[in-house]
Amino acid sequence: MSVTEPVRTRAPERTRASRPTRSSQPTRASQPTRASELPWPGLVMLAAGVFMSITIEMLPTGLLPEMSAGLGVAEPLVGLLVSVFAFAVVVTSTPLTALTSRMPRHGLLVMVLVVLGLTTLASAFVPEYWMLVAVRVVGGVAHGLFWALVAAYAARLVPDRLIGRAISVTLGGGTLALVAGVPATTVLGQALGWRPVFGIVAALTLAAAVAVWRFLPPVGTDAGAAPTAARFRRGDVALGPVLLVCAVTGLTMLGQYAVFTYVAPLITDVVGLDSGAVGPLLFVYGVAGAAGLAVAGSPLAARPVRAMAGAMALAAVALTVLGLAPGVWPSLIAFAVWGLAFGAIPPLLQTRLLQAAPAGHRDAASALYTTAFNIGIGGGALVGAVLFDWVGVRSLPFVYAAVLVALTAVLSREVMGRMRRGHQSTIVAPATGPVRSPAA
Repeated sequence: MSVTEPVRTRAPERTRASRPTRSSQPTRASQPTRASELPWPGLVMLAAGVFMSITIEMLPTGLLPEMSAGLGVAEPLVGLLVSVFAFAVVVTSTPLTALTSRMPRHGLLVMVLVVLGLTTLASAFVPEYWMLVAVRVVGGVAHGLFWALVAAYAARLVPDRLIGRAISVTLGGGTLALVAGVPATTVLGQALGWRPVFGIVAALTLAAAVAVWRFLPPVGTDAGAAPTAARFRRGDVALGPVLLVCAVTGLTMLGQYAVFTYVAPLITDVVGLDSGAVGPLLFVYGVAGAAGLAVAGSPLAARPVRAMAGAMALAAVALTVLGLAPGVWPSLIAFAVWGLAFGAIPPLLQTRLLQAAPAGHRDAASALYTTAFNIGIGGGALVGAVLFDWVGVRSLPFVYAAVLVALTAVLSREVMGRMRRGHQSTIVAPATGPVRSPAA
């Protein structure tokens, strides 16, 4: 996926009378970030929003029996509440991002968190299953718009070369939700009932919205810069690289969720452990994923395309070992390595996306990314179900490994091509020395 220099657009000229007294150059945030620092308060606020958003999305997964009994429906119907949420994201994320392109980013982010909190609160009180489905659809719409905003917002808080670290910090909230948020709500739901837990999560989400409103610095139109672009247009230089990142994202998520949706039978039927090991192993997977996320935000991943190719190759090896099932301990190590490698892949993909998109198009690019991500989740569960029925659960890791090998080959070819282009474009200037094109 080739990198193109962002096409930066100028803000409209202001008249002398209306020009602000501060510097007229667009700013990323109300306070500029020093080259060696991250704006931690703002990034922590974004991470808190991500934590609540993912916890809300996954709430039903840990409370299937309790919600099934309380609503009087079968457990698979409760599981569909997650699918409904994801489907609402796919359908509405991109058009809503276009419709809200001229709205202040700060206020819009607070608004969608408030909607998430209110729909979760309503979920605690609705008496009928179909009402809960309707509420979850509204929550999914807000969730999709939130994810179209949050990564681009983090990118606007920092210089371009710190985008990878900023994205890793922000997405750390999602990893923490899977490691701690979902297990904690499951334990509370089993002790208190599912409705009180939905109410508690709603209150925390509304508190997070207040914190974001109070402590997150403004960016974009809030800080006096040009409004974001509603959508890409045919002929935009960055559209090709952005679509390529989205295609890689969709294929990666499709393979990931084809396997991960059926991780319990994979652990019991292929690895050979009893069902009591599923929970602890998922915790290990989550902790390893957090380590992978940290690697994605470190200097080791300064070149995201190369780092992505390495992470995908490592995940392919781990999945192949899992499919071969050479014994309990090798399988357990492979399971942890899979979590480590996959933990790095989404932030690297999002970093690459935001590098490829011009600053004014980053919300539109993030909306396309969010759509591809959720198509991968839904499609992966479907593909996994078909393969499970036809050839058994053991086939799933091999299929995903094959997808990752193909994507690694594409990424490696791109890296080599860019290295050749960079070598050919080297210019030796007497005063300044060699000037090279950016590395992958």
